[in-house]
Amino acid sequence: MNEKFYSLPEEKQRSILNAAMEVFAKNEYKRASTDLIAAKAGISKGLLFYYFHNKKELYLFLYDYLIEVMKEQVIDSKFGDITDFFELLNYSASMKMKILKKNPYIMDFAMRAFYSEKEEVSEQLKVVNLMQEDQLYQMYFSGIDTYKFKDGVDPYHVYKMLRWMADGYMHDVQMTGSQVSLAELRSEFCMWTGMMRKLVYKEEYQDERD
Repeated sequence: MNEKFYSLPEEKQRSILNAAMEVFAKNEYKRASTDLIAAKAGISKGLLFYYFHNKKELYLFLYDYLIEVMKEQVIDSKFGDITDFFELLNYSASMKMKILKKNPYIMDFAMRAFYSEKEEVSEQLKVVNLMQEDQLYQMYFSGIDTYKFKDGVDPYHVYKMLRWMADGYMHDVQMTGSQVSLAELRSEFCMWTGMMRKLVYKEEYQDERD
């Protein structure tokens, strides 16, 4: 826990985090300027490095912070009442879309971080992502109705397949040089979950609607 940073007033914390997210979202890690982050946050570069010893520490802190924000926003009072695997998937996706729409820099920063390669932070991010995947699955899906699945189907494998599909979609969009459209991604995801439901659910549960 970064006690120095968390001792700041919340408004100043948000100012620093928002400035960092904007700069990291618009630039590759190595080209992101800590001078610019400090200027946008309204503090000196020396003070920025007082709270975060270097750019790498700031970047990893920001990524962890974003993960925690997403968890807190998605797992609300309604979330715990949903026990259908696909309904839960679609609900969490819908909540995440709302968060991404509120801050134009979250999406770009998250994409750069998640698909980071050959950067100083890349290896650490891969470790974080691997750990988070198992933790998030347990957090999100520990209470699902597993009896709805066909014999021999592991819900975790279904979850992984859907994530790979989303990764492939975003990679294809990136290869064209286009921006990821949240509306299109949401539409595609709903189509994939509908198809997957028919493949992995027992017949009596295939026609349920979220």
